[in-house]
Amino acid sequence: MKILAAFDKFKDSMTAATACEAAARGARAVYGTQVTVVQTPLTDGGEGFCNILTNAAKGHIETHVVCGPLGADLEAPLGWCEIETLPAAVQRSLNLNQGKIAIIEMAAAAGLEQVPAERRHPKNCTTYGVGELIRIAVAESADAILLGIGGSATSDLGLGALQALGLQFINSEGHLVEQALPRDWPHIQTIQGKLDVPTPPIFIACDVDNPLLGPRGAAAIYGPQKGLTANELDAFETQAAHMAEQLCQHFAQPSTCQEIPGSGAAGGIGFGLNLACGAHYLAGFDLVTDWLELNSKIAAADLILSGEGCIDRSSLDGKGPVALAGAAHTANKPSILLAGRVDPNAQEELCRIFPNCTVAAITPEGYSLQQALIEGSINLQRTTADTLRQHAS
Repeated sequence: MKILAAFDKFKDSMTAATACEAAARGARAVYGTQVTVVQTPLTDGGEGFCNILTNAAKGHIETHVVCGPLGADLEAPLGWCEIETLPAAVQRSLNLNQGKIAIIEMAAAAGLEQVPAERRHPKNCTTYGVGELIRIAVAESADAILLGIGGSATSDLGLGALQALGLQFINSEGHLVEQALPRDWPHIQTIQGKLDVPTPPIFIACDVDNPLLGPRGAAAIYGPQKGLTANELDAFETQAAHMAEQLCQHFAQPSTCQEIPGSGAAGGIGFGLNLACGAHYLAGFDLVTDWLELNSKIAAADLILSGEGCIDRSSLDGKGPVALAGAAHTANKPSILLAGRVDPNAQEELCRIFPNCTVAAITPEGYSLQQALIEGSINLQRTTADTLRQHAS
């Protein structure tokens, strides 16, 4: 029996690697020495992106002190891999075959989890630390940069990152704006200068197609989870539109850049980097699939185990575990998705689309959220074993 255990993180409970190991323990409790479990942690571009991709490529990780989302210093990872050691499909998607690539995780420098709940608000959060990591990667001779943009706390159009790379924002009195936070946008009169470092190709791993503005834009869709209230949305959107237009004019780019699919992801950082240095969007899960060689691992497995903290309607939009179940379905392999919480409607829909897929919640009835988070690893191991026994019967 050969099982592929490929889990994403269970937010606030387990990393992807911890979840894979818990599921592997559950499988071994059922099959003993008759099972081989291949553990492949997944990433959606957020927390764990740098570690998972760098470790899979047998690269190395540095730690650097940069500006966090609220302005305080923090330590963030910067991964390095040799391009020629990456799978051929990755080299083709990047159109690169040699040199070294720097891997940056936006969530580590401007992540929502780094901001206490009571202080979360996009007006006060910056991407400056992401720009600092890009600057460090350039200084250390990166031939390309891969940026994962999941889990962000920001909605600053990437102005903080651009400021860290040399762009200047001037107020009505002719003074330099120290931090181009959204709360200071009304005071920005002009944009001056250009990036003062020559950036290599920058690739942005992104799995959403939201434009920058409008009812499907950065503020409307992602602002509320970052602290933006309904009565603040119109004013924030108006200021973002004005700021976006200034950026387009400064870089002599058409306003239609705001409509490029993905421009609204992570508060518009891709929009800013695309204008300033021609950053390219990549389909995140497709990249991860190729990077981790998931298709060949699915083909070699008898059963696929996957999951994450919550499976709900949003999971059906192509999140990693559901996309993996889809790949298993295409390969005619059974799959089991396990999550801390499962929405019944999403469960019904998944099992209809993928008849060979089993979906189950790992949290026992009556558990508080705190208890569920603390005992996530134990519950995942137990539920994996229980579900496999049912699958085998």
